[in-house]
Amino acid sequence: MAGQFEAIPGGGAAVALDEVEISILRSLAVQLLELIGPGDEPAKGEDPLAALFAEGPSKPPSDPALARLFPDAYGFGDDTDDELREYASEFRRFTENDMRSRKREDGLAVVRGLDALSASGEGGAVLKLTPEDCRHWLGALNDLRLTIGSRLDVSDEDEGESLYRLPDSDPRKPMVMAYLWLGALQETLVETMMP
Repeated sequence: MAGQFEAIPGGGAAVALDEVEISILRSLAVQLLELIGPGDEPAKGEDPLAALFAEGPSKPPSDPALARLFPDAYGFGDDTDDELREYASEFRRFTENDMRSRKREDGLAVVRGLDALSASGEGGAVLKLTPEDCRHWLGALNDLRLTIGSRLDVSDEDEGESLYRLPDSDPRKPMVMAYLWLGALQETLVETMMP
């Protein structure tokens, strides 16, 4: 899967994707949306403005992938002092709903963009993104890599060097290939967005 984003006139980006790549990206984006969860829509008849001021959770998620997507703002780990833990709890309570909403928007932009592609025969299609679409895609690609990296136990320190040496028989190999491919897509999209 050697597709890479290239800059297009007007500040957007384009990438050629075959049918398999489209299917994989769409499947991963849908799984990410399922992991993040549905939005908190106001119940019928309730004030939609109240949803803007709804408080979110105060504790970090127990799922390691969600904890990676929604990390604590202050301090990390069990050795964090109580005061920092309290600050992190308050920050999460007032920001996590907005973060979830933005991550949902990013994931939905990926799904919608892929659904809008009209495959030109067996060769796939060229996905063209506006500058705004690029920002949504960049956010979603980052979230997908964080989620997969969490599932593979990739830490910031080791940067997954051992992943490159996995034998083909390792059951993690397909997930590793997706992780590396998403990284290449993310890198080329960042390059097209730089002035």
